[in-house]
Amino acid sequence: MERLYKKYVNETVDEKGRLTAITFNRPDDFNFAYDVVDVLAKRSPDKRAMMWVSPDGLEKDITFKDVAENSAKVANYLVKKGIKKGDKVMLVLKRRYEFWYCCIALHKIGAVLIPATHQLMKKDFLYRFLAAGVKGLICTVDDNVHHEAEKAMNEYDGIKVRMTIKKKVEGWDFYDEEVEKESTYFPRPQGDADTRTDDIMLMFFTSGTTGYPKIAAHTFEYPLGHITTAVWWHDVNPDGLHFTIADTGWGKAMWGKLYGQWLAESAVFTYDYDRFNAHDMLSLFEKYGITTFCAPPTIYRMLIKEDISSYNLSYLKHATIAGEALNPEVFKQFYNATGLKLMEGFGQTESTLLIGNLLGTEPKPGSMGKPVPQYEIDLVDENGNTVPAGAEGEIVIRTDK
Repeated sequence: MERLYKKYVNETVDEKGRLTAITFNRPDDFNFAYDVVDVLAKRSPDKRAMMWVSPDGLEKDITFKDVAENSAKVANYLVKKGIKKGDKVMLVLKRRYEFWYCCIALHKIGAVLIPATHQLMKKDFLYRFLAAGVKGLICTVDDNVHHEAEKAMNEYDGIKVRMTIKKKVEGWDFYDEEVEKESTYFPRPQGDADTRTDDIMLMFFTSGTTGYPKIAAHTFEYPLGHITTAVWWHDVNPDGLHFTIADTGWGKAMWGKLYGQWLAESAVFTYDYDRFNAHDMLSLFEKYGITTFCAPPTIYRMLIKEDISSYNLSYLKHATIAGEALNPEVFKQFYNATGLKLMEGFGQTESTLLIGNLLGTEPKPGSMGKPVPQYEIDLVDENGNTVPAGAEGEIVIRTDK
């Protein structure tokens, strides 16, 4: 059976198997929840979607059927609480598996998903509540982050639904009580209540390195853009297990732990840790048979210091890297220890993968690769003119071509 993602793209490759062009078959009503998750749940209900592991050894082997049914439960609960298409709902759930159920539930409703980090303080919550007009909040109780949210809600009366996971808190609905009693069936809305591909699906708040965090909004088409990320950069496949290290509060989680990977029918691995430990992390690769991996250079440096060569990484077939500049020495040491060449990539919260070392290309240590075919990338000077080869310039996406 043809891989599901191929329904939505036309790919052109050269004689060496390298992607040279890609166009998208964009339905007017594409919705990742119904057209990917629910389709896979019907086609292969017992196929693994995620292996979730906690530091104390708890495991959940989650199938696509599990995701479809549990997301329907969450959707039914939220609709009963008054959440509807277009409403903004914030998720502060770290790496808990409920995050994925809630994401797909919001897509089914047509509500707008806002992922957020558990490191937010009162002022951060209040800023986001006001900027986005948030109506719902589903929150972990770890680090007492819900208390910070409560402080913000004392100055913002727009939150109509509030729910915690893991622990029951006075004044909040509790996931285990409210969601578990709901139906596993949620019919796709019809008419104006159904989603269109151009509707807003997701809002990120940027990291705010040059000022207040800004909203980066994406439509229901956004998951299709990550086909290139997952298939041609991460090299995931239906029989593999992909591990991207990222907290769900940031855009990188959507790059490597959800959309492209499930479109490509790959399972994702999620390690719900609080404090990074290189030994624990490396031990997971052999125990769970992780086949593809993506992390920032800082993580690779810590893994190398642990003496990566003393661990069995034989299942690992492909490794990618992004998030900061890659030191050529890290590239060299990882290659010496594993025989794998780190394939660097670059993109932004506002985009999908823009530049990268895709399948079939030969990476150059210290280089983040070449433009991805789905974008018109250029290097320009301060006047917007293309710079000559060998000159420095600003990376831009050309929209005038």
